[in-house]
Amino acid sequence: MRPQATVPATLGGGLHYSLMPGYWLLARMGKRVLRPGGIELTRQMLDALDIGASDDVVEFAPGFGVTARATLDRGPRSYVGIERDEDAAKHVRGYLSGKNQQCLVGRAEETGLPDRSASVVYGEALLTMQTAEQRASIVAEAARVLRAGGRYGIHELALDPDGLAEATKSEIQHALSDAILSGAIHLGARTLTASEWRELLAAQGFDVKTQIGAPMHLLEPKRLIRDEGLLRALRFVWNVAKTPAARKRIRAMRAIFRRYAKHLVATAIVAVRS
Repeated sequence: MRPQATVPATLGGGLHYSLMPGYWLLARMGKRVLRPGGIELTRQMLDALDIGASDDVVEFAPGFGVTARATLDRGPRSYVGIERDEDAAKHVRGYLSGKNQQCLVGRAEETGLPDRSASVVYGEALLTMQTAEQRASIVAEAARVLRAGGRYGIHELALDPDGLAEATKSEIQHALSDAILSGAIHLGARTLTASEWRELLAAQGFDVKTQIGAPMHLLEPKRLIRDEGLLRALRFVWNVAKTPAARKRIRAMRAIFRRYAKHLVATAIVAVRS
């Protein structure tokens, strides 16, 4: 069994609960699974990536390391995580063992890894809040790092349906920015529909093979229990209840998710580099 690591107290850049990004706030409160489609959609993505003993895997933004652990359990030849946050990278390293497993501090859009050095690249909850230029750069970096025939997986928030009006898209994006980024709206960032995610990958030379959807129930009780287990879910609820600043932010996040529930879904895509 791999060692358990505690969430570092500095996770979230040392910011106050009212200012730190929502995903690190949730982690500080004890939530491990920070993906929009939950652990089940992550597992489905990994199944579609079909990671095995001959694979060299790169994970963009491993965050809390839950998916890293699931990947390592599949026994790839090598694993490299690329994480922007030094504290998160240290946390992931607590799960690693062996000379072919490492987590580097760096950016997904410029990893510094050699060309064609990976057979599998994936990233989750990474692209959604980026600008169009940043998303394109990250997907292009995945294409550069992958060998021909390599697999690329993403797990992101999506808007539904495909023909959703632009005004509604903009309204939802601003609400998400306020809730998740604490008002730090990324100018030019826009959550995509399922078909727009496919188009993004195709524009960088990927052939989409699999797309799977799931409800976006990140903070709903049933999903909390499925993702975290009953004891961890109860601990998360207790931590939120006794931390007023965190409680206010998380309630606001859940209110946004519920307000736009009919238009918010999760999507996982696996594509192949030509």
